[in-house]
Amino acid sequence: MKLIVAIVQDKDANTLSSEFVKANVRATKLSTTGGFLKSGNTTFIIGIDDERVEDVLKIIRETSHARDQFMAPPVNVDVTGDSSMSYPIEVQVGGATVFVVPVEQFHRF
Repeated sequence: MKLIVAIVQDKDANTLSSEFVKANVRATKLSTTGGFLKSGNTTFIIGIDDERVEDVLKIIRETSHARDQFMAPPVNVDVTGDSSMSYPIEVQVGGATVFVVPVEQFHRF
């Protein structure tokens, strides 16, 4: 048995959740926040048998898409009052960060 922790962008969470239901994959869904852009993410926690891990990873891969997004870097103001103008920069967000961890024991009460 494995524990899959999948962190996806909020924009992909509903589609991914629906695909899990269709595939009879039980998942716990948590609202989380990313540290870099401070934007909303969704973290799915899934306990799954070893032989179904690749199926779950395929679902995640097919429903979680990377996107380009513009963000404004923080304004830099020094003590002389001179501030540097910051322009939005393009960064890639989304996709999925997935951890697959072995499970020593599993209990359902």
